Amino acid sequence: MTILVAGGGIAGLTFALTCHEVGLDVQVFEAATDIKSLGVGINLQPNAVRELYQLGLADDLKQIGIEAEEWALFFYGAHPVWTEARGTQAGYNWPQFSVHRGQFHLRLLAAVQHRLGKACVETDARFCRYENHADGVTAYFENSNGETFSRDGDLLVGADGIHSGVRRQMHPEQGPVNWSGAVMWRGVSRYAPPRNKNSFVFVGGIAQRFICYPVEPLDANGETQLNWIAELHPEDSGSVDQSDWNRPASADAFIGQFAEWDFGWLNVPDIVSKAEGIWEFPMVDRDPVKHWIDGRVGLIGDAAHAMFPHGSGGASQAIVDARVLGAAILDKASVPQALLGFQEKLLKPVNDVVLRNRSQGPVGVLLDIEARIAKGQSVGDAINQQEIASFMSRYKQAAGTARDTLNSAAPTIAAASSVPD
Repeated sequence: MTILVAGGGIAGLTFALTCHEVGLDVQVFEAATDIKSLGVGINLQPNAVRELYQLGLADDLKQIGIEAEEWALFFYGAHPVWTEARGTQAGYNWPQFSVHRGQFHLRLLAAVQHRLGKACVETDARFCRYENHADGVTAYFENSNGETFSRDGDLLVGADGIHSGVRRQMHPEQGPVNWSGAVMWRGVSRYAPPRNKNSFVFVGGIAQRFICYPVEPLDANGETQLNWIAELHPEDSGSVDQSDWNRPASADAFIGQFAEWDFGWLNVPDIVSKAEGIWEFPMVDRDPVKHWIDGRVGLIGDAAHAMFPHGSGGASQAIVDARVLGAAILDKASVPQALLGFQEKLLKPVNDVVLRNRSQGPVGVLLDIEARIAKGQSVGDAINQQEIASFMSRYKQAAGTARDTLNSAAPTIAAASSVPD
């Protein structure tokens, strides 16, 4: 069996490693001419980390990332709303890792090239279109010189991100991305963590917020690469029809509204002032679709279900997608059956998470709190710990990160599994 993958991001490279694990031939096609370290921080939830550990990437994660131990939510700096342990501190069998997206991406690429050979990933190959056949699929690509070429395979996997060309052909009626009304400015600063060495800290409310967490181990001075996000809902942004999280920006665009955000334990202006770079992008997702498959073509990652990052689950779900699709290929007798099995397992629950994240994901607890405050309640009276605990539990169950469920689950792919010759 020969598998073609459009997209050399986190989803595509994880799937390539999965194919290698189970003995499948795979070729990855990436539009960029050179794969570079891009982006800022991401969180890898325990459900994704267990898959990465099975792929033999535990040492890589420990070298480039830091195990998150706490998630802490504060209402505008002064009012603690909710804190909870994360990863192994919360009883999971696997950690939650905070990492720099670019460094993690390059580690995946290095693993693919080492195990499958450098020729496995072909760059400067932008996906154009596909053709389904009774016994295979043909994918067409174009390089930066405008030259087109095609490749034949048994399966085409669209892992080409939120602006996926594979999805565009599969769902030509999908329309533009959906903008939440929020704009995020993101950066990384050399800074001491404001709470403890490995806390994910959220401060603010629905309309304005600041988030920060370390993405590498602390240095000898007690400092780290502190990933941060400043988020606002500008009134004059107009419509947004694209997402470019690699667009440089200046702190002047937002810092005025955070000028007074020095809470003693957290100094937002000072953190931002030490940024090594700042990037701006609108918070966008795509409407859920009714199917991720078309003949011998399937979608994974953001190509299937781009979601708002409220639950820090986009990269994790992409990794889980890749593994579940690999398991389905092992389990089913044919490519169409495998794609159907993959879709039946993930389509509905993941589409549900996309919609939950539109309602702020786990941060949605602030909606009720702010509504109560608007009706005259004090902040303290508006915060109900029992309600929040129930809310968080429901979100984790929907997102596939409920501790007991995950800890007791069988491996997605059994050790030493392979597709029969």
